[in-house]
Amino acid sequence: MGTIENTRLGRYGIWTFDFDDQPAGLIRDSVRELEELGWPAVGVPETHGREALTHAGFLLSVTERLTVVNGIAQIWAREPRRTQAAARLLAEAYPDRHLLGLGYGAGQPGARPLQAMSDYLDAMDESPAPGTRRLLAAYGPKMLALARDRSAGAHTYHVTPEHTAQAREILGDGPFLGVEHAVLFETDAARAREIARAHLHTYLTSRFNVAKFQRLGYTEADIDGGRGSDRLVDDLVFWGDLDTVTGKLQAHLDAGADHGGVQVIGVEPGTSALPHWRRLADALLPA
Repeated sequence: MGTIENTRLGRYGIWTFDFDDQPAGLIRDSVRELEELGWPAVGVPETHGREALTHAGFLLSVTERLTVVNGIAQIWAREPRRTQAAARLLAEAYPDRHLLGLGYGAGQPGARPLQAMSDYLDAMDESPAPGTRRLLAAYGPKMLALARDRSAGAHTYHVTPEHTAQAREILGDGPFLGVEHAVLFETDAARAREIARAHLHTYLTSRFNVAKFQRLGYTEADIDGGRGSDRLVDDLVFWGDLDTVTGKLQAHLDAGADHGGVQVIGVEPGTSALPHWRRLADALLPA
């Protein structure tokens, strides 16, 4: 499974859905600029637009130093041995630049997430291909313990610094903890919350995500039928000016995260988040 040295990932990286719907040429130009700006890592999910491992391979092929994180590759999308074989090739071709994040994702009817993930890891480990570095998407105590015991650490998504502190306690000092957090450059509260609610609706109507929020102390009133209270929305999307946003991101590192994946939301369809990524680079990255 390997261990993760944070020298390549850095304290902050970019996490983005944007590449799902963009043409390859635009993705290439964007990720090259991210590298030129000094971003050490980019994390990409697997939803409807791109297959996880070929996506990672493309991003690696058009850059020279950037670490690419699958955050996350869904376990239902491919057989475990295929995942292991693909990750092995990327590890050989781009040493120390690819990090495989695995997650339960959308799941399957009747499947139990913890058992499904454990079985998937068993099958990966039976592969004749050598083990590769991997993270698990993990929120609850049992999945975090599995991430601690069967991987190099955990990847979390839409969580609070309080959750980050809890995750660090379960993981202990050694395993890696990467935390995604959404940010929005909007200073008008009503407009910011409108955009944030649209972004969060899917997660506020998802059983496993709602359970995650309730474990953190949010109530049914906070979930509000998928709308989200102001308190919950403000905790899950850091909005405001640059200083406000970056100041709030620091809380995850203070709580024990090794790396923060910054997801910029509120970008109009067909446009690029690069202007915001440039501003964040100036504020978050070492000179």
